[in-house]
Amino acid sequence: MTSIARRSFAMTAICLAMVSSEAAIASDGQLSSTGEIEIARCIRQAARGQPWLEKTLWGLRDQEGGWIGAEIQNTDGSHDLGPLQINSWWISKLAEMLARPPSQVRRWLRDDPCFNAEAARWIFTSALNATGNYWKAVGIYHSPTAWRQRKYATLVASKLIRRFGAEVFDRKDDHVSR
Repeated sequence: MTSIARRSFAMTAICLAMVSSEAAIASDGQLSSTGEIEIARCIRQAARGQPWLEKTLWGLRDQEGGWIGAEIQNTDGSHDLGPLQINSWWISKLAEMLARPPSQVRRWLRDDPCFNAEAARWIFTSALNATGNYWKAVGIYHSPTAWRQRKYATLVASKLIRRFGAEVFDRKDDHVSR
C-alpha cells in the first residue's frame, strides 16, 4: 500500500469514525431496521461508485452476517467485530495506520458501520492489489490459510448468486469475475 493510499484510507476512516452510529441501535440495544439502512448506506459509500466492489462487500456481509455492535468471540480468542465481522487481530494494524488507540479502533469497528465497511474495503482491496486475484482476495479477507480461503470464497460466491443472481459473474461492466 502506498503512503498516499494509506493516508487516504486514514483520513476517510477518521472522518467516518466521527459519525455517530447510535441512531442505528434501538433503545433496547437491538438492531433496528435503521441499522440495516445505515449498513447499506455505508457499504455503498465504501464502494465509491464501483458496482463490482459494492457487490463484493455485500457478499462479504451476507457471509459474515454481522450487525452494528457485534462482538463475536472466536475459538482462538480473537473477536469478529461489526457488520462485516472484522477480526480483532486487524486492530493493531489499523490503530497504527490511523495513529489512534487500539481501544478506539475496536469500538469503531464494532459500533460504526461506515468505519467497519471502510476497513473491510481496505482489507479486501489490499489483498486484491497484492495477489491480483479476486477470489484469492475474498479468501484472504477471511483467513491466511489456503484451504479456508478456498472454502470461504465458495461460500461468498453462493451469497453473491443468492443476492444478485447467477448473472453477477457475466456482466462486462463488473469485475466480480476477475
